[in-house]
Amino acid sequence: MRQPFALRTVLTTAALGLALVGAPAVAQAQPVPGTSAPVKVSLTVQGPDGLLFKGKIRTKGHDVTTATGGTHTCDGTNGGANATAVPTPTAALDDAARERGFTWDGTWYASFDDFSVDTIKQVSGGGVAYWNISVNGTPTPVGGCQFKLNAGDRVAFTWTAF
Repeated sequence: MRQPFALRTVLTTAALGLALVGAPAVAQAQPVPGTSAPVKVSLTVQGPDGLLFKGKIRTKGHDVTTATGGTHTCDGTNGGANATAVPTPTAALDDAARERGFTWDGTWYASFDDFSVDTIKQVSGGGVAYWNISVNGTPTPVGGCQFKLNAGDRVAFTWTAF
């Protein structure tokens, strides 16, 4: 006699469950800390009145500290964007600022696990603009601490009116 569909489903599900209980555990890949290899990128900062910075920067993902946002990781692992540490646009901006002697500031948003760049070289959006981040001419689809940079990329922070 054929069993009703519901009973067949329960028996099949139970058998599958027993089979999985005896299956060996599968190891999951874990992020490897400190694997961010440095890359050289071109960085441009374009303010409302002209060019604020242009140069080549050697960068890798690292902790970033701002006056407003504090110290946070900015190595591409933010928000689970990359499994391992990678160079990022905001880390490149931070490296340029430290190497070339200019300032920048940003607010940290825990909900995004990223900084919002608010001010570069004393130029702020002031509620009427924001600092747009693009790589190779395309706005980044994620935050500046999440986007992976490759050697030779063209990174731009552009003051953009709302």
